[in-house]
Amino acid sequence: MNSKKLAAEKAVEFIEDGMTVGLGTGSTAYWAIQKIGERIKEGLSIQAAASSVGSEDLAKQLGIPLIPLANLDLIDITIDGADEVDNNLNLIKGGGGALLREKIIASNSKKFIVIIDESKQVDQLGRFRLSVEIVPFASNLTINKLRELECDPQVRSLNNKPYITDNGNLIIDCDFGKIPNPEALNGQINLIPGVVENGLFIQMASLVVVGFNDGAVKAYPGQSART
Repeated sequence: MNSKKLAAEKAVEFIEDGMTVGLGTGSTAYWAIQKIGERIKEGLSIQAAASSVGSEDLAKQLGIPLIPLANLDLIDITIDGADEVDNNLNLIKGGGGALLREKIIASNSKKFIVIIDESKQVDQLGRFRLSVEIVPFASNLTINKLRELECDPQVRSLNNKPYITDNGNLIIDCDFGKIPNPEALNGQINLIPGVVENGLFIQMASLVVVGFNDGAVKAYPGQSART
């Protein structure tokens, strides 16, 4: 049973004709984009904005109409995955390397639906390393400042080279251990010069849809739905 796919397909049910839809990035968002492509073939009429080059390419392959971000004022629904979700529906995202674009799109959405499998539910964030996007200039100094927050920062690599985001930046994966106050840590990280954004999504989810290995799907409402 593919619990990620179950959660993704449930989330796509919230999309209606005429909506502008934000497309997430990663292994769970992949299933949502696939399902949206199926609904497009069945007659669904929407336009979409992608959070990464990879998701944009997939959308094009599936015939999903894309709108330039420069032409957007507000997104109706964004569907995306998460690396962790705590009991307050705070998230850690960034495993796919698109956290900055994902956060921009999510924060400009009327409804942000997060899709996960049951393994991503945690009592407290921090089991998954927290991704921080930083500019390459003097990156060693920025990393030193992150280390002062009592974490173990590691430069993400791909094929033995530093991983470069779609924005031309570096990703630093930081092991903080358990994060008792994600809101405070979010502020501390983003005050460091050289940091562009981090993967803490605080009280941004409108709905978290969880797929379970036994085939069940449950939805947990958040407090961030925009009116």
